[in-house]
Amino acid sequence: MKIGILSRNSSLYSTQRLIEACKERGHDHKVIDALRCYMNINSEKPEIHFKGEQLSGFDAIIPRIGASVTFYGTAVLRQFEMMGVYPVNESVAISRSRDKLRSMQLLSRKGIGMPITGFASKPDDIKDLLNMVGGAPVVIKLLEGTQGIGVVLAENRKAAESVIEAFMGLKAHIMVQEYVKEAGGADIRCFVIGDKVIASMKRQGAEGEFRSNLHRGGTATLIKISPQERKTAIDAAKIMGLNVAGVDLLRSSRGPLVMEVNSSPGLEGIEQATGKDIASMIIEFAEKNAQLRTTRTRGRG
Repeated sequence: MKIGILSRNSSLYSTQRLIEACKERGHDHKVIDALRCYMNINSEKPEIHFKGEQLSGFDAIIPRIGASVTFYGTAVLRQFEMMGVYPVNESVAISRSRDKLRSMQLLSRKGIGMPITGFASKPDDIKDLLNMVGGAPVVIKLLEGTQGIGVVLAENRKAAESVIEAFMGLKAHIMVQEYVKEAGGADIRCFVIGDKVIASMKRQGAEGEFRSNLHRGGTATLIKISPQERKTAIDAAKIMGLNVAGVDLLRSSRGPLVMEVNSSPGLEGIEQATGKDIASMIIEFAEKNAQLRTTRTRGRG
């Protein structure tokens, strides 16, 4: 097979591991920077060019699209789809999961457990918004944030009102969520491929840090998840339409709560914590499904 890896940086750990897995399984591969692609959009023969070269002959494409380039990256991926190339994750599913508010609404509609979440646009509504989510402490998140950036814990009501007012004054879109105290600054990353959770790890925030992201100094350890947590992670990925996903859960007194469904989950932390060759599992999934042409997102909202 000829596999394209849509990544801006071939030296990244996740990209390197996918390259290694392609070589080990005997596939041709090419790392493609989406921002260096340009497209001929037509109804007869859509094309993608990359650094003066026409890209063709690919059997599958593995998107590793960063949050900052979602718009252009998904446009390039959509062009590959128009050319008949199998995407491990489809463009519409990536766009859906990247929109934090939309993804929470879709999960809510399907009855998936999640932190109580509020959304508003006017300062006049802040007091009632905080009442809706149960008052302080609350977690305030920028909708455009990633890797824990733009996430603030407001420990009392006055602080929450001030932070929300400041974000609104900057015309930033935010959502306000209940703080799940019993999670203890930890979450669970479930790595989903197809219909299985193939690996899971506990991410614990650094001392004095409520965010558990590894980029913020958190640590990762192997963890055994419950059947309910497993089902929640698989269902959340399906609702987003993602074949490969990192589903982040909080353990709460009312069961697992989904914080986020990540369409480009990093491989370094999960492979090191679990000792599993997840890169090869992704390539194996691409091998099987590129032939079957199976997708998840058709007919979804």
